[in-house]
Amino acid sequence: MRHRQVADVMTREVVRVPPDTGFREIAATLAVHRISAVPVVDHAERPIGIVSEADLMHVQAVQDDPDEILAMPRLDGDRASAGELMSAPPVCITADASVVAAARHMERNQVKHLPVVDADGRLVGMVSRADLVKVFLRDDRAIAEQIADEVLGGIDGIDPAAVDLRVEQGRVTLSGTIDPPYLAAVVDRLCRSIDGVVSVTDRTRRAAETTAPE
Repeated sequence: MRHRQVADVMTREVVRVPPDTGFREIAATLAVHRISAVPVVDHAERPIGIVSEADLMHVQAVQDDPDEILAMPRLDGDRASAGELMSAPPVCITADASVVAAARHMERNQVKHLPVVDADGRLVGMVSRADLVKVFLRDDRAIAEQIADEVLGGIDGIDPAAVDLRVEQGRVTLSGTIDPPYLAAVVDRLCRSIDGVVSVTDRTRRAAETTAPE
């Protein structure tokens, strides 16, 4: 049992720009392709940074405003290049990483996009928060079938017929009996590892009710 990999959800045809790309060309690239960020790559196709809409907005934010009493430091949008605007170094991930690892990587580094690289560090894809969120759009029936087959049916000692499994909006509810009771924690953990599972509620009978007297 494994989570889906980054390779399963990433964008493979990645729009990219070299570091000498100008401000207006970057803005046009984002608009034309309807993307919010673009990786900056070197001559070997290795990502060296990312330019996002936020980086472009920063250029606008520091322009002179007639209504402002104090002038802000100026950055000429016509001259600014991707190499000057980009956030660097980029936070990258490999295609064989799990979607969970990608989500944690994004959360830990407070980024919305991850360039996906191969073993040589070359750009092979791009994964965004939106790509990872799509994992949770998985059909409830598919989630239930995987839990029934790989979790309840895959652990020795558990009688799948004794466990009532329900999945609604990604929320898993287990009731009935899991015997031996110590396996309830194992079932809970494995259910949470299934792609698309939002939460697990365990209402199965507890150890005190099912443990045989000593």
